[in-house]
Amino acid sequence: MRILYIDWPCFGKVDVQFTLEQDGHEFVPFFHEGYQDRDNPEFDQAFREFVGDTHYDCCFSFNYFHIVSNNCKEMGIKYIAALYDSPCVMLYSYSLINPTNYVFMFDKQEYLKLKNGGIDTVYYSPLPVNSTIIDFLIEKPFDRNKLSADVSFVGSLYNEDHNFFERLGGANDYTKGYLDAIMEAQLKVQGYNFIEEVLTPDIIAELQRVSPYAPTPSGIETPEYIYSNYFIDRKLTSIERHRLLTAVAKHCNLKLYTINKDAIIPGAVNMGAVDYYSEMPYVFANSKINLNITLRSIQSGIPLRAMDILGAGGFLLTNFQADFLDYFIPNEDFVYYESEEDLINKVNYYLSHEKERIEIAHNGHEKVKTNHSFEQFFHNIFQIVFPD
Repeated sequence: MRILYIDWPCFGKVDVQFTLEQDGHEFVPFFHEGYQDRDNPEFDQAFREFVGDTHYDCCFSFNYFHIVSNNCKEMGIKYIAALYDSPCVMLYSYSLINPTNYVFMFDKQEYLKLKNGGIDTVYYSPLPVNSTIIDFLIEKPFDRNKLSADVSFVGSLYNEDHNFFERLGGANDYTKGYLDAIMEAQLKVQGYNFIEEVLTPDIIAELQRVSPYAPTPSGIETPEYIYSNYFIDRKLTSIERHRLLTAVAKHCNLKLYTINKDAIIPGAVNMGAVDYYSEMPYVFANSKINLNITLRSIQSGIPLRAMDILGAGGFLLTNFQADFLDYFIPNEDFVYYESEEDLINKVNYYLSHEKERIEIAHNGHEKVKTNHSFEQFFHNIFQIVFPD
């Protein structure tokens, strides 16, 4: 098949290209800076001129893009979008029902919300992972001092300046207190996010006053969805990651790998950012324990970072996400914690039980290698997109 690839700066391009070409497909990248726009005549023209009279069996992108979907519909090209971000506000576009769409979502709860709402162009699939890359990389020299750890955390702390939540600073005292209260309550609950449900009309009205939001003409997202997922859940994640990582750092040697090199977790060592392909797999493979603290807007899905840890053969200690149980066995393939106290107890336990830790990491790696490779991922989705 000839496959048009939307070549935006995302993770996974190398793996997609290698997999498709190894399977005998033609991989054709296309990029235009307007790929995130809702309406851009220059993108439309560039896309149509690029395609021209050439036949493409499908178009593929990581994440979903409204403008790509509409162009594929107009040109009769099947559009396959595989989400790895959540939230993804583009999902809440009228274009989602375009009959040429095949949108694969990694978060089952979010998928079911759309599917049960009558959207027939969405499908559920966990994210793929390149589980063979570490076998190749491990033969090469690497900076062991930088890329190995007793306990590591790779990811954002969501504490950047001018984040969305700061825009709500002008809200009245009642609203501020209400938001503080529901965030503290949510932090005590793993596996279920209720923030969107408890944003009352009065609270939404006040948030609209201090930081107005209205959907675009092509969008159907609600203010409740935007404020909960983009404003509050990111702040929640920032608070949770800071608290949990600070607690862990009191009990063991913790290395933090984050894009904000000035971020401070008391007792932890900030190693700065690591490259996704050339450095991150080493961290996962050479950390005794890899922590995953999921972005709170991911309802039940297995985050990309967790799959990458398993793919590199690392030991994964994560918060509870229901979708794990569809594919993995707790305490056999990975371990999850249920509270701050439980996290600390499990960090201490698995640091001192090396044989058990190594066995769990091996089991998780074998499962993703067998069931969640890029090869298997494309095999599964092509069976849906091209049933004949």
